[in-house]
Amino acid sequence: MEEIQSQSDNYRSSSSSASSPASRVPSSNFFYLRKPGSVRQPISFEDSPEWEDTDIDVRVEEGGDSINVAITPASPSLSKLNSGSLPSPPLPERAVVARKIAGASVVWKDLTVTIKGKRKYSDKVVKSSSGYALPGTMTVIMGPAKSGKSTLLRAIAGRLHHSARMYGEIFVNGAKSRMRYGTYGFVERETTLIGSLTVREYLYYSALLQLPGFFCQKKSVVEDAIHAMSLSDYANKLIGGHCYFKGLPSGERRRISIARELVMRPHVLFIDEPLYHLDSVSTLLMMVTLKKLASTGCTLIFTIYQSSTEVFGLFDRICLLSNGNTLFFGETLACLQHFSNAGFPCPIMQSPSDHFLRAINTDFDRIIAMCKNWQDDHGDFSSVNMDTAVAIRTLEATYKSSADAAAVETMILKLTEREGPLLKSKGKAGIATRVAVLTWRSLLVMSREWKYYWLRLILYMLLSLCIGTVFSGLRHSLSSVVTRVAAIFVFVSFTSLLSIAGVPALLKEIKIFACEESNRHSGALVFLLGQLISSIPFLFLISISSSLVFYFLVGLQDGFSLLMYFVLNFFVCLLVNEGLMLLITSLWQHVFWSVLTMVFIHVVMMLSAGYFRIRSALPGPVWTYPVSYIAFHTYSIQGLLENEYLRTSFAVGQVRTISGLQALRSAYDISPDRNSKWENLLVLFLMAIGYRILVFVVLHFCVGKHVSILKCCRCNRDTDNPR
Repeated sequence: MEEIQSQSDNYRSSSSSASSPASRVPSSNFFYLRKPGSVRQPISFEDSPEWEDTDIDVRVEEGGDSINVAITPASPSLSKLNSGSLPSPPLPERAVVARKIAGASVVWKDLTVTIKGKRKYSDKVVKSSSGYALPGTMTVIMGPAKSGKSTLLRAIAGRLHHSARMYGEIFVNGAKSRMRYGTYGFVERETTLIGSLTVREYLYYSALLQLPGFFCQKKSVVEDAIHAMSLSDYANKLIGGHCYFKGLPSGERRRISIARELVMRPHVLFIDEPLYHLDSVSTLLMMVTLKKLASTGCTLIFTIYQSSTEVFGLFDRICLLSNGNTLFFGETLACLQHFSNAGFPCPIMQSPSDHFLRAINTDFDRIIAMCKNWQDDHGDFSSVNMDTAVAIRTLEATYKSSADAAAVETMILKLTEREGPLLKSKGKAGIATRVAVLTWRSLLVMSREWKYYWLRLILYMLLSLCIGTVFSGLRHSLSSVVTRVAAIFVFVSFTSLLSIAGVPALLKEIKIFACEESNRHSGALVFLLGQLISSIPFLFLISISSSLVFYFLVGLQDGFSLLMYFVLNFFVCLLVNEGLMLLITSLWQHVFWSVLTMVFIHVVMMLSAGYFRIRSALPGPVWTYPVSYIAFHTYSIQGLLENEYLRTSFAVGQVRTISGLQALRSAYDISPDRNSKWENLLVLFLMAIGYRILVFVVLHFCVGKHVSILKCCRCNRDTDNPR
């Protein structure tokens, strides 16, 4: 205790030069507005000697530019101050009145979260945290990196990874129950949006995926979400831009991700870092918008790293964490009083959140060590000469014995002594509806985004033109058999290899799926069916255009049925290759490793396809079994050669003729059965189905798990950089 007292005295003396004794205890007018009737001057963050300690009741007249300030007698206790008396943003002209939302009270009591280690649950990320959130208020969880903010948020929302174990109790409207689908919304720190859709289209498709009922009934829900997040000016703009036009800024994108959850009209909204990667203007606009949303009755709980003074004034309650320990929970201004009582008053001209993080962020110890070497030569650095470990212990001990902690326990007891109405699930759209919505949305996205299939179509046409011109002018003779085999092999192999250009687009689809699946908006089966159905028209367009160019330039056999089989064979080959790419991309979820793996797999399949060495002559243990049977090139090339040569014959001299099978014997190994080409087509079709079954398994068991692990690691460590 002597060490704590000495550190507190040291910090108090160091900050006395910048802060008067009166300023150590924050007054009720900490967030300063101009005095009524005064000359317009820049807003000051210093205490105004002309103002007395009064509560400020600010009312903003609709459509007006002035702020009416009503001064009332000071309240007997600072803890009674809340941000309900803080200014609200004025409503713009023609503003739509926000729909009232029935919020819910959320209470967490003695909440402890541990992460599974190698042997036992030992790493406590959150330690005995207690608090509550009320309807119509904003409760913020603040703390430095690695403090457990996001883990606590996920624990309250019931979204912890299976490797984490939670102890304690969570109450919703006074009852121990988990929040059901549709009763709450959760916005991740990083979300993947669809850039080729407008804001209104994106939210409309999200509403169709989430809500049951008819399509026409969901337009009003979307418009409410757009107005709630102040996105009316951007409703008809593409999220990601188009051609030379830039997409929406990060602030608008962040509000779109929140609006996506608002289409369900949740009672409670959880947001992980709503100010992530936002500048000061976007930050203030975001918080003002969230304050307006909270005024409709919604319960808001979110995490934040730090904020400006203006943003800090919009919070109702704050939960301050450091290394998993709760250093304070209560109303915003009471936190300033708590730091002052502990011996760490907030100096003048310093943001409260900066002051809090300065006192409890252990990373500042490294700065202290650096400053000690400069202190003698470069002036006094006593303002940063404070041991954060001592400050954390002091603040924690002060809070446990304070009236604020007792008030929290009393409030938790009142909120949990009687059960309120249960939050009922609003239902969700059926599987058939979601498949139809995803299919239509994917078709729209693929038609607008040139990187999906239009670029591949151009590349396929150019490649087919190149191959066709190289192998053009071949006569249907015995001497051209080997060259025709080479042409078909090059066409199938190189076009399949060229399809790797679609890996980035598939990776983006998987990220969108993972984002929607985490909030149960979609599912593995729904995603696969929608992706398959929407890709079929584009793959068929690619197959028929490329096949026609190659078929007639090379001069393959005339016959409509032979041409249609060629197109169908190549189309199913593209389906197989698309499934393989989807499988590899789902496993890696990284462009570089996915492309590298696909190139390696294609090269191995090309080597075992039977062109460089006849299939029956390949070494048995590896190349014949199983590589040559796994390679889809084998069945595609074999089927195309059987389609070309099975019913043909070649004259040898003037008397003798040989069949196409005999002519191919030295160049490629095919079956003498006339129906073998259809058997090869069936094998390709089964491979296309098989790859998608494997993709379903990966998406269902691995992708969600992989994404959750990454998010859990980020939550446990809060590795985002200070902003």
